[in-house]
Amino acid sequence: MFSNPFSRGIRRSNDNVDEKEIEDDTAWTQVLMGHLLIFNTWGYINSFSIFQEYYTTQLQQSPSAISWVGSLQIFLTLFLGTFAGIALDSGLYRVVLFVGPLLQLIGIFLTSISTKYWHLLVLQGIVQGLGDGLIFGPTITNISTYFSKKRSLAMAIVATGTATGGIVFPIIAQQLLPRIGFPWTIRVLGFVVLFNASIAQFFARERNMRKVSGPLFDLKSFRDVKYSMFSAGIFMIFCSLYVGFFYIGTFARDAVHLSVSTSRTIVIIINAVGVPGRIIPAILADGYIGPVKTLLPFVFMGSIVLYSWIAVTSLGGLLPFIVLYGIAGAAVQGLFPSALASLTDDPKQKGVRMGMVLSIAGLGSLAGPPIAGALITTDGGGFLYAQIFSGTMMMGGAMILSLDQLLAWKMNRQSAPTDVSNHPIPSIRDVC
Repeated sequence: MFSNPFSRGIRRSNDNVDEKEIEDDTAWTQVLMGHLLIFNTWGYINSFSIFQEYYTTQLQQSPSAISWVGSLQIFLTLFLGTFAGIALDSGLYRVVLFVGPLLQLIGIFLTSISTKYWHLLVLQGIVQGLGDGLIFGPTITNISTYFSKKRSLAMAIVATGTATGGIVFPIIAQQLLPRIGFPWTIRVLGFVVLFNASIAQFFARERNMRKVSGPLFDLKSFRDVKYSMFSAGIFMIFCSLYVGFFYIGTFARDAVHLSVSTSRTIVIIINAVGVPGRIIPAILADGYIGPVKTLLPFVFMGSIVLYSWIAVTSLGGLLPFIVLYGIAGAAVQGLFPSALASLTDDPKQKGVRMGMVLSIAGLGSLAGPPIAGALITTDGGGFLYAQIFSGTMMMGGAMILSLDQLLAWKMNRQSAPTDVSNHPIPSIRDVC
């Protein structure tokens, strides 16, 4: 049976290695390498609003059609991450770090000469998405094996690669598109990816650990009501999560009537606030209230902010929206893996359960932005229907997760007498 990639993240307890021996310079070097790799994957994906805006105007395609390109990238990144850890378990991490970036670079450089919609769908959506998926899963799980007490902080630093990449790529596009055009701008982005991948290929190291194998799928897990509710909530959340990231540039230009340059600056800001939006919630989750309880208020915050998007009609209203939405979205993205890992304490089940929910999140990400795009087209280019859709899906996910937490609380409360019975209060007869 193939092993699940996320089983590697739970091997720490099986190794009699002192934490000080693990959390050394080598471990933090791997955090830096992970940051660069996530910079190349999720940082590029979170910059898709620029591509959405450019492709829609230049190729004369509907917003829904263009969003399929970015949605395919996200889906393959999450879905393939479930399977790519097989290579990690087989000691092929460095091979993955060669093949994954190679596919990314093929997708990027061939995108630079693309002239038709199906070129983009295949190259940026599928080829680059496959490269992203090969990198994401093994990188995250490899980093997690190096840390114990500081794991959430380390993972948050790695995850901020999404924000830093989401800042750098749009800045490059903003500066170069008017000067050298689309083909060479995309090639410059490709050279940035090549530079980061080359450093990671040289310095990245896999930690040798004893394997814990598990199946890739276990449909019996859905008999657990709490797990099923969590999965349903995550599907709804990820249906709406990337709608704002995909369409904010187009909204700034078409609805708020900002210049193309300012609309691209908006994309930079929404990614920049993701740095504190990942690190601060991770610290709260790690040291105080736990990942799921930290995740929940940020999901509610995200849904309220998405509903408030309806009232945005000017730059003065757009700026607070993108700041709050950027923080909420970054917190959800950053806390999601930790919340996922907390679903079960059984090492034999943790890997497969995490993998299945990742696939469910990928399906939500695949469906959400195209649906929003279709709603924009239905609304004659307006954003009202898409805003209602995204806010409602996020709110629905928040309510399901709340019910899931309420169910967990009731189950823990019902199990309390069983725990007490193990240490019964002595009766008067016993005392006498």
